[in-house]
Amino acid sequence: MGQRTVGVVGAGVMGSGVAQRLATFGFRVVLIDLCDGILERARNEIRNNVRFQAFMAKDKGQAPDPDEVVGRILFTTGYEPLHEAFFVVENVTEKWTVKQAVYPRLDEACPDETVYAVDTSCFPVTRVGALTNRPDRVVGIHFMNPVPMKPTVEMIRGHHTSEGTIAIAKALLADMKMDCVLVNDSPGFVSNRVLMLTINEAVFLLQEGVATAGEVDEIFKKCFAHKMGPLETADLIGLDTILNSVEVLYECFNDSKYRPCPLLKRMVDAGLLGRKSGKGFYTYGQGK
Repeated sequence: MGQRTVGVVGAGVMGSGVAQRLATFGFRVVLIDLCDGILERARNEIRNNVRFQAFMAKDKGQAPDPDEVVGRILFTTGYEPLHEAFFVVENVTEKWTVKQAVYPRLDEACPDETVYAVDTSCFPVTRVGALTNRPDRVVGIHFMNPVPMKPTVEMIRGHHTSEGTIAIAKALLADMKMDCVLVNDSPGFVSNRVLMLTINEAVFLLQEGVATAGEVDEIFKKCFAHKMGPLETADLIGLDTILNSVEVLYECFNDSKYRPCPLLKRMVDAGLLGRKSGKGFYTYGQGK
């Protein structure tokens, strides 16, 4: 088993970022998604991001080479190459039916020793572990966006997660020049139980006409010294991801405080998803 091969399932924004960071630090990466079009877009985004990273580097001699980074990544729609992976990061969309379909395929393709990291915003790690034949080797790693620029992750210990699994995950992160904060399992963990409520409430303020999006964000940036306001953050993450996460919290806790704002639902229905669609609470690209 190749001890330097890591699988990444899901080639969206988060999965591409994880693959880029792994490949930058010398890992061989198997990046999996449903179709070649998604994978080609991921390939181009990773190459462009590494080029920008190299351009911005103070020490050009230490800057990563885009061709070398992309060359370490196998872009594929099949799970078979995971037979060499000692670690897999699952980044598929926050839909339970989608996650349910992934883990039996991982169990079939991966060696018994392979560790699974669930990169989820809200689903309990224990619930995901129950989909596998190795719940003791399942751990939550909540990467932050954009992954190549964020040095710390939220690590989540599921009910069955072993100390050996946590040690393996921490060692992998250290090789990626990343740190972690280890917390216990709960829907949304720490970060998203707070962040998703904040964003959802900010959308309610907008819906009620209390303030504009710019005014909401300005208060957080100028009064609390946040680098981004909650609605800017929502646009960066993707409003569909925000809505999925809030709905998971609402389902898990059965608490009305997690009720998704109707305006958030309407914007997702309209395809106003934030940066990735060109328009959300703000307008991006040519229309800006």
